[in-house]
Amino acid sequence: MAEAVFTHMVDEAGLSDKINVDSAGTGSWHIGEPACSGTRKVLARRGYKYHGRARQVNAADMSDPDGIVIAMSAENMRDLRHRYRNHPRQYRLLDFAENSDEQDVPDPYYEGNFEYVYQLVEDGCRGLLKAIQQSDGF
Repeated sequence: MAEAVFTHMVDEAGLSDKINVDSAGTGSWHIGEPACSGTRKVLARRGYKYHGRARQVNAADMSDPDGIVIAMSAENMRDLRHRYRNHPRQYRLLDFAENSDEQDVPDPYYEGNFEYVYQLVEDGCRGLLKAIQQSDGF
């Protein structure tokens, strides 16, 4: 969900030639699968076109010191740090949210709270893009 939302925001800002957006999970159990149907429905209702497939994060993802690594939760952060040590620019998405006190994006699959998760993701992505624009002078 976050990949589709952030890609859309980057495109709308005219920064797709400067910001590369990619997504990967810490687990391997859904590699090659599309996003779950609840996520696809939320995105489709809002007009997002998304055809991504799940993949697992790898060492190459974590090796670019100029890249930004965004995790959805503290658990994801711990997993990434355990496997790959600290990345110099690693944050949780909701570190950038301006309208939420939440720290972790919950997994909507188990609770069915896809709309709520979308709101969190949109808020975090908006703040992330603003932070990148300010820090990188875009």
